[in-house]
Amino acid sequence: MSWIEGPLLGFDTETTGVDVDSDRIVTAALVRRDASGTHIRTWLIDPGVEIPAAASAIHGITTAHAHAHGAPPVVALEEIATQVAAALSDGIPVVAFNACYDLSILDAELTRHGLATVPDRLGRPAAPVLDPLVLDRHADRYRRGKRKLVDLCGVYEVGTGSLHSADVDVVATLDVLARLVERFPDLAELDLGALHARQVAAHRAWAEEFNAWRTGQGMAGPGAEADWPTRTPVAAVPASL
Repeated sequence: MSWIEGPLLGFDTETTGVDVDSDRIVTAALVRRDASGTHIRTWLIDPGVEIPAAASAIHGITTAHAHAHGAPPVVALEEIATQVAAALSDGIPVVAFNACYDLSILDAELTRHGLATVPDRLGRPAAPVLDPLVLDRHADRYRRGKRKLVDLCGVYEVGTGSLHSADVDVVATLDVLARLVERFPDLAELDLGALHARQVAAHRAWAEEFNAWRTGQGMAGPGAEADWPTRTPVAAVPASL
């Protein structure tokens, strides 16, 4: 039986922005898919900072709503990290679209609030992780077009629902993964360790090629991160500051 039969643990966050080191998690979802079905748990978090209007326009959560109804970050983050680490410890893959963002911002938030990161809890790097974005780039390298989640939902004929809600995004990500594996069945034949390693190498190769293209175009800035599925966050500013 292939790993695609489950169990799988999908993960997604909605945040105050796109900076892994300084932005905060506003909502999160963990979706376990196994033989018994799909089981969803979500969190609304009071990030303790203003949620920019641009971010609220994407995920629909305002500062006032998060402050009134959100859980304290230290409570929610501990619950999320406990479940993620437990799954990885049991060999259950965590599935996340653009995993390096969600797993890295989770670790940065945990550090900010004085909690152990996921790798610290495991005593090793986070693995196995499955990232449909990395897998799609690897398996269908020369396909033209954008590769956001909504784009891959179109490519793999997955209903999108109301994307930019963490739980909806996770379900869509799991569905895209299932369709991707149907199209590229050799992925299902690999064991999780080999597939994780393949993604590490594939992402690094993509990042190096992308950054070389940026340099050739005269673009400034750091470019794409070469590490996957997490990177070491810079020292997070304590939540009390």
